[in-house]
Amino acid sequence: MTDFAIHPETLKDTLAAALGERVHQIAIALGEVCVHVSAAHYLGVMQSLRDAPGCQFEQLIDLAGVDYSTYREVGTEGPRFGVTVHLLSVSLNQRLRVKVLCPEDDLPLVDSVNAIWNSANWYEREAFDLFGIVFEGHNDLRRILTDYGFIGHPFRKDFPISGHVEMRYDAERKRVIYEPVSIEPREITPRIIREDNYGGLN
Repeated sequence: MTDFAIHPETLKDTLAAALGERVHQIAIALGEVCVHVSAAHYLGVMQSLRDAPGCQFEQLIDLAGVDYSTYREVGTEGPRFGVTVHLLSVSLNQRLRVKVLCPEDDLPLVDSVNAIWNSANWYEREAFDLFGIVFEGHNDLRRILTDYGFIGHPFRKDFPISGHVEMRYDAERKRVIYEPVSIEPREITPRIIREDNYGGLN
């Protein structure tokens, strides 16, 4: 392992040579390199990032879904869903962020990279569960944080903040049951109560 980090400009040049026209953009921001790739080239690019000389990203350290729907409010158009991946090369002491957008909003879909880095397994399941992003080729794509019968994807920005149904485990029936919500909605603004003689100030 090298004892120094590779300069971002050097890494950018290495990536440009290894990936060629398969990427939209290689950007540097705040000293970090980010590769933007289309869904069509995503799997091939990720394979190259692991195997190509000068890249050698042996570890996938994070993968997350993103809902860009509110970006339209600030004038940014494009697909609604995307995936952001963080890679690490231990041998070359370098890090990289990869961003890919899902072409279809109705069925957000990208290739799974679980066969390249098996650490992607639960991350992809989490993005599927919370955002509804489908990872094609994942051999066990099922919910990981919500209940099996859960409807919807709670990290989507249009998911309702409060619902009308709650679930709990019923010991008598020995299963999870669904019931109308029993908690009354409340204001989260703190109430200030002043007493006439509070602290002896009067």
